[in-house]
Amino acid sequence: MPPYTATYFPVKGRLGAIKIMLADKGQELKEVLVGMEEWQKGDLKATCVFGQLPKFEDGDLVLFQSNAILRHLGRNHGAYGKDSREASLIDMMNDGVEDLRSKYIKLIYQEYDTGKEAYLKDLPNSLCKFEKRFNSDFLVGNEVSFADYNLFDLLLNHLVLCPKSLDNFPKLNNLVKKMSARPKIRALLDSEAFKKIPINGNGKQ
Repeated sequence: MPPYTATYFPVKGRLGAIKIMLADKGQELKEVLVGMEEWQKGDLKATCVFGQLPKFEDGDLVLFQSNAILRHLGRNHGAYGKDSREASLIDMMNDGVEDLRSKYIKLIYQEYDTGKEAYLKDLPNSLCKFEKRFNSDFLVGNEVSFADYNLFDLLLNHLVLCPKSLDNFPKLNNLVKKMSARPKIRALLDSEAFKKIPINGNGKQ
């Protein structure tokens, strides 16, 4: 089976959770990096369904939208719950992760210099909603899901933004600890190739 292929900018961004999930599942990913000069020419953008990256190729299946990609991989690699009930709950939690990620992206790209203090002050109101969900090591059920990978990636970003952001959230801290200790994830996080890539594309983190 040929490796998956992802076309994206040279940042972690919305590809971070996908890369973490694929690493944990032992899947190979070929990356095609796109610089801003090339992107601004518009030729590649015109081929993207919604004018956005990442572009993800699984054989002859081409997907856009990072959450659609995560769901596809969840179905293919046993990370979408044990039944339809769990799958629905996983969808719900992942939509919650997307809500927080959207706030984070707005801060990074629009309000970093003026709104960081207010963002961090309000952050516990978002994090507590996830904290309340944990009855095991994962958001839903007893197995890791694509929503866990997505939340884990976003929490790592917040720990860079503010190292104390999870101090009052022991269950979220436990998720970060447990996920970071998974051998294939640890190998990815420790790799120079992964560490040298910035989180965002504007120099903020």
